[in-house]
Amino acid sequence: MVKWFLSHLAIQQLTITTMKKILITGASGFVGSHLVEEALQRNLEVYAGIRKTSSREFLQDSRINFIELNFGDKDQMANLLKRKQFDYIIHNAGVVTAPKLADYWLVNRDYVKNFADAVIASGEMPEKFTFISSAAAYGPASEEDLTDFLKEEDVPNPINTYGKSKLEAERYLAQLPDFPYITIRPTGVYGPREKEIFVFFKLVNRNIEGYIGTRKQHLAFVYVKDLARVVLDATTSSFSQKSYFVSDGRYYAQWDLGKAAKRILNKKTLRFHVPIGLVRGVAWFMEQIGKGDGKYPTLNLEKVRILESVNWKCDIEPLKEDLNFQPQYDLEEGLEETLAWYRENGWL
Repeated sequence: MVKWFLSHLAIQQLTITTMKKILITGASGFVGSHLVEEALQRNLEVYAGIRKTSSREFLQDSRINFIELNFGDKDQMANLLKRKQFDYIIHNAGVVTAPKLADYWLVNRDYVKNFADAVIASGEMPEKFTFISSAAAYGPASEEDLTDFLKEEDVPNPINTYGKSKLEAERYLAQLPDFPYITIRPTGVYGPREKEIFVFFKLVNRNIEGYIGTRKQHLAFVYVKDLARVVLDATTSSFSQKSYFVSDGRYYAQWDLGKAAKRILNKKTLRFHVPIGLVRGVAWFMEQIGKGDGKYPTLNLEKVRILESVNWKCDIEPLKEDLNFQPQYDLEEGLEETLAWYRENGWL
């Protein structure tokens, strides 16, 4: 009995000492919190990078360690990284919407540079530095040829500041000598806790279904659990200095989202289309008002350019070849779980 106990204790100690450490920045957000959950499921020692003001609502697991990062202070980050000696880093922190255009450059480009420089300065290079970028870094695929899709070898052509700032960060990481980066470019991410697409579901639940323009779009989505799974697969893989687009491998018309939501919520809706010219005019007007107080409105011309883009299909064959990526959810299956979560948690 004593021998068994000592043997069991030795195995436990070995497991503890060999558990790999991962830092996930932007951990309190929609995608970040799911990355944390996936990392915990893989028995990694998880450190959640957050701000002092960050909510911990979706970070309640007692196994989570918390770290407050100041991306404007390279020395602070370098010292922290030197002490902790992370095996993996997933840099998910960033802004999708910002009150000022300059904030995109500061957070999505400059802070990424600072963080990568701090990693190098720490002298403790992780096995992998995974950067969560966006398909917006490349811009939409061809509108003239709807059989076209975004591919790694394409020339990037981002159409808004968000995409441009992500692309600049990607390029900075790619030029660092021997830096073990992986870049992940998701398409439209949806799932429990997501707040932007949720606005559309909230309207459908109120029997309203609105669209911008009438041109058929080819949209791409990925369920957040599939995204988290493939991000951790890439991070713990032997591959580095590579970039991947991520979607569920299908494409959808803009109406498919509403069609699925109506079926799941058992709703009938009043469907209408707002002319794109009218939306542009309102966005321009909102921008002029925002100039007075230095704020960038939620509805702006850059957002309109994204909303009116026709083709967001992307190539996920490299993910399948390198990481054997097989999405477990299509849009219908993902929305079943998502809308059930919204209902269970009182969002709908």
